Amino acid sequence: MKVERLISIIMVLLDKERISAQTLADRFEVSLRTIYRDIDAINMAGIPVRSISGVGGGIEIMPNYKMDRKTFSTNDLSAILMGLSNISNMMQSKELSNALAKVKSFIPANSAKDIELKANQIYIDLSPWMGGRDAQNYLEMIKKALHEKNNLSFDYADRYGNKTTRLVEPYQLVMKNSHWYVHGYCLKRNDFRLFRLFRMSNLQLEDTFFTPRDFEKPQLDFTDEVATMVETIQIRIHQSVMDRVLDFCAYEEFSPDGDDHYMVNFPFIENDYYYTILFSFGNKCECLEPQHIRTEMKRRVNELATMYEN
Repeated sequence: MKVERLISIIMVLLDKERISAQTLADRFEVSLRTIYRDIDAINMAGIPVRSISGVGGGIEIMPNYKMDRKTFSTNDLSAILMGLSNISNMMQSKELSNALAKVKSFIPANSAKDIELKANQIYIDLSPWMGGRDAQNYLEMIKKALHEKNNLSFDYADRYGNKTTRLVEPYQLVMKNSHWYVHGYCLKRNDFRLFRLFRMSNLQLEDTFFTPRDFEKPQLDFTDEVATMVETIQIRIHQSVMDRVLDFCAYEEFSPDGDDHYMVNFPFIENDYYYTILFSFGNKCECLEPQHIRTEMKRRVNELATMYEN
């Protein structure tokens, strides 16, 4: 959103003495024209920003300018605090702590309680309830590699458990569907790859460095492609697994079937992953149709039973 981008630009300019318009455009993934319009808007808001041409030039806030604490509204400060606080829950660092401290310095005393209340209305915690390796050390190592352009080496297990040793130029740290990924150039495959953090082991920060390559961001939205693969199946579930089934489809897809059961229109892709989802509900779930899915479920049940008989 434009307001969030304007606030972010102000924070960047407060943190840096001078920065080029192109660097801002790259950081916020907008055009140079948009950045210059944003700078005009910031000036109109009463924050004197100037552009210096020539070698070593760039955009900066006028020297000796003291920012008025009224520059940010209560909603602005609440939104910034909410974002920074939730990011710091996932990735602790001195930079984030310093950014939080700076933002808090703008909070008027008479608004502190209201802003704190709004900032705490949304809390994001992606750590597992039980078990799971602490990813913090790996995240800090990857952040350092991104900042200093170090190569990373690690052992990587694919979805079948096969391990290979990789040497990678890291370009991005990505969170998708509550999982961390490293987007980097794999020197073993000679191509850009996404590496899931929890499939990595023996992560090492190498003493070698790399010169950044041109790259495109990885495709992370497969909504259109997935939509063509999904079919709706009908399952009958016991009410005891309803909360788990709701992780995969909306409540509108449920209709009562007696006192203890529901009929559900369930989105399904015919692959091992989705069959495993259905089996995870145990005897509390029965696939009713289509017939070929039901037949395949029966075949897999018989195959599992045979394995235990032997």
